[in-house]
Amino acid sequence: MSNLAIALHWQRAVPVLQTGAYSNEHTVQYNSQYDLLVDSAPDWGGDPENTNPEQALASALSSCHMMTFLALAAKAGWPVASYHDYAEAHLGKNPKGQMSVTRIDLRPVVRFDTGFSVNAEELAQMQDRAHRYCFIANTLADSVEINIL
Repeated sequence: MSNLAIALHWQRAVPVLQTGAYSNEHTVQYNSQYDLLVDSAPDWGGDPENTNPEQALASALSSCHMMTFLALAAKAGWPVASYHDYAEAHLGKNPKGQMSVTRIDLRPVVRFDTGFSVNAEELAQMQDRAHRYCFIANTLADSVEINIL
């Protein structure tokens, strides 16, 4: 199996760790070569210029869904030319009353080679199949509502 690990590093930048007086900014390293600056979501005091865990979760779902869609489209002989998505994670209270990502909306836009088309129903069925086979969607299935808009 592949190495699916990350490395995370946070260093306190103030003399004392006190509520509201420290930064959550940290680095997540992928594959020992790519560093991503991560912080709390802006509503929780994080720097809006940094990625936050909620965005990273939406990104993971969007990427997994796209890769699954492309695999299914290739198998079906659909000549996908481009795929774009706008994924949005929504925070709220889960059934236990805890803050969590309660919903993620995906808005995929698929373009095909000139001369090829599918109707809206066929495309929706393929998106649904991609959702059912996506590893990340299956991981979140019991706790996060996922909408493909």
